[in-house]
Amino acid sequence: VHSFEQALAAAPAKPFLRGDLLHGRMRLCDWRHFDADLQALQADLAAGAPACTPFVLLPALDRPDVQRLAAERMAGLLYPPRDELGPIAPRPDDGRLRIAYLSGDLREHPVASLTAQLIELHDRRRFEVVALSHGPATGDPMQRRLQAAFDDWIDVAAMADADVARLARARRIDVVVDLAGYTSGCRPHILALRAAPVQVAYLGYLGTLGAPWIDYLLVDRHLVPPAEREGYRERLAVLPSYQVNDGLRPIGARRFTRAELGLPATGFVFCCLNNAYKITPAVFDTWMRILAAVPGSVLMLYAENPWMPANLRREAVARGVDERRLVFVERLPMADYLARYRVADLFLDTLPYNAGTTASDALWAGLPVLTCSGRSLAARVAGSLLQALGLPELVTDSLAAYEAQAVALATDAPRLQALRQRLQAARAHSPLFDAARFTRHLEAAFEAMVARWRAGQPPADLVVGDDGGCGPRPASGGGAQ
Repeated sequence: VHSFEQALAAAPAKPFLRGDLLHGRMRLCDWRHFDADLQALQADLAAGAPACTPFVLLPALDRPDVQRLAAERMAGLLYPPRDELGPIAPRPDDGRLRIAYLSGDLREHPVASLTAQLIELHDRRRFEVVALSHGPATGDPMQRRLQAAFDDWIDVAAMADADVARLARARRIDVVVDLAGYTSGCRPHILALRAAPVQVAYLGYLGTLGAPWIDYLLVDRHLVPPAEREGYRERLAVLPSYQVNDGLRPIGARRFTRAELGLPATGFVFCCLNNAYKITPAVFDTWMRILAAVPGSVLMLYAENPWMPANLRREAVARGVDERRLVFVERLPMADYLARYRVADLFLDTLPYNAGTTASDALWAGLPVLTCSGRSLAARVAGSLLQALGLPELVTDSLAAYEAQAVALATDAPRLQALRQRLQAARAHSPLFDAARFTRHLEAAFEAMVARWRAGQPPADLVVGDDGGCGPRPASGGGAQ
């Protein structure tokens, strides 16, 4: 943060720098300049400047239109389409479709923890599934599991972007699924070179990429309301449910005590183990009012870095809340991390960047998640999960309703217990944790996308039905085509 401050003073027009400073401060939960930073960022964007990378906006501003503007600006500046490889010639159907997953996170990582069973469950009679891995060769258990699951694992980390695109073309890949978007270690130039005739964005980045080289964005009905369709440049492939999950994840047997986590012996335990940058002043205001309304309650948070706890304790005191009611916990191995959720009573989500993998982790461990859905994809992802589980009462549409629901659940033990029981039952049969069902829906979308390309038709919004059928999305259901 100090370096960004110095750089901004020296070169205020440098692309993306103002956003880097805002995001750095958000990672520390240092909000002393939050309003001024956000106003300056929006002013620069409105003036036509590339003031931030689009990822910075996801936790800071719930405006799909502004997120699209920032994405298109960055894509045009850094990742314009590249035509040196020429167009991909039409080719006949020769049997199985070839799907390549492009990712730097095929290892112990949230993206891998969600997608592992999907890779294992693809129908090999109809699909060949290839990994284009541009991340580190860690050799960890998750990476070994994925290496065994793919039909072919190709380590492209040391290859030039153009060579990766050539390789995908030579392998006659029909669909490249980019699991990174604009996140750490992404390689958009591979897609800008057109590695496959159909290129799809999914999971890693919760927003539009704003680029002409992405044909489809995978979503569900909850994630993109018709009124927000113009916030997404891609064609939308609307699945019955959005997030795939690994239904084989083990929950550790360890039984954490309240004392070893620094929790009081009694009292309601709220928790939010999201990354620090997702916590905003408005959400924290709401949390502090919830704590004030539920005597003896505490809020368990993930201490992402050494500065965050001190800043949040200061913010709590400024709002009249005893800093000891914030309890900070550390990172744990996956099985123990899931087991730790048993100590909590209710997960409080963030806005405008909801919990994604973290929400499904908590739900898988049996902990109800309360969310507030906003306008953007990132602000609606936890609501998508809860709708898929059949728990719509945990999806609110305003922070006032979210606050009231949190207090109501914390002060009505029978109601909360009934929700827990419904959640436990839903784990076994809901779409959220049914990886086989999700895989069939995704495969139907892939087949429809490739069929359009083979027929010489441009990408179009598509809807996959619960029965696995796939067809064009009616214009009235999704705006622009």
